[in-house]
Amino acid sequence: MKQFIAFVIKETKHILRDKRTMLILFGMPVVMMLLFGFAITTDVKNVRTVVVTSEMSPRTQQAVERLAQSEYFVITQTVNTPREAEQLIRSQKADMALVFVQNRGMQIMVDGSDPNMAQQWTTYALQTIAAPNSQLSIINSQLLYNPQMKSAYNFVPAIMGMLLMLICAMMTSISIVREKEKGTMEVLLVSPVRPLMVIIAKAVPYLILAFGILITILLMARFVLGVPLAGSLFWILAVSTLYILLALSLGLLISNVAQTQLVALLLSAMVLLMPVVMLSGMLFPVESMPTILQWISAIVPPRYYIETMRKLMIMGVGIGEVAHEVAVLAVMTVVLLAIALKKFNVRLK
Repeated sequence: MKQFIAFVIKETKHILRDKRTMLILFGMPVVMMLLFGFAITTDVKNVRTVVVTSEMSPRTQQAVERLAQSEYFVITQTVNTPREAEQLIRSQKADMALVFVQNRGMQIMVDGSDPNMAQQWTTYALQTIAAPNSQLSIINSQLLYNPQMKSAYNFVPAIMGMLLMLICAMMTSISIVREKEKGTMEVLLVSPVRPLMVIIAKAVPYLILAFGILITILLMARFVLGVPLAGSLFWILAVSTLYILLALSLGLLISNVAQTQLVALLLSAMVLLMPVVMLSGMLFPVESMPTILQWISAIVPPRYYIETMRKLMIMGVGIGEVAHEVAVLAVMTVVLLAIALKKFNVRLK
């Protein structure tokens, strides 16, 4: 055990000695949380809205006032016909138009050049106008778990899944390949410590580092972005531990393939970055993807972790509600770790 601890201390000193890497590892989560929380956001604000009505009845006036008082919409002007409103949208002087007709009906005209934003504007407008006491012929709706419709609620679990996967897998693979590239791996392997213990000792500092990054993200999410931790903190940390072990296993597997740090870095970026961003549900719902991409996303681990964190953090469900996702992560961890260790042992021979 003393020899194992000595290896852990050695690897920890290697990490702490590189100040720039430490700055990147802890600076990246902070920067990304601030960017996705305040800059790169899908929140609806200041949508230029035109009201179309020939006469302003008390009911329509109430709806327009509710819209104008919200932070999402800005009433730019009132016109008499839908054709005038359409012309304003075509000329990029308005984003949306509300057409009030007789018999308490309402039609929404939206600039559909960006379908995602158009759908959001429509949803926000319906949610804002459809007051409980409104007599307009709109189906009243209620948003659960995120009544303020903040995009940070969606992005925080996604950022957790992306950063933990990239940092753990990338740094672990680079760390092991660095020993191979410098020729010091043979020295470690002929030491009294068993090869498996050498690998575990090199992974322990990154496990602790990943926990530090996870705590940083959770604190920023709660106290900077106002994202709730509705579920059990114990289960959030427990599932995150499993996910970190999966990422470390993947990093070990990459280190068996790569012979240089540059190759390890490129493999980590190619294998992890694009699938995590595009196929994990971070930016686009998996259900809306083509069938072939849905099949591919089924083998992307962050998909299951992000979905689990959204349920645990935002919805506040119990562990039983995410048992399927946790089981998939556990199976992936076992499979990746078994393959990585087997290939590592073969290489030793």
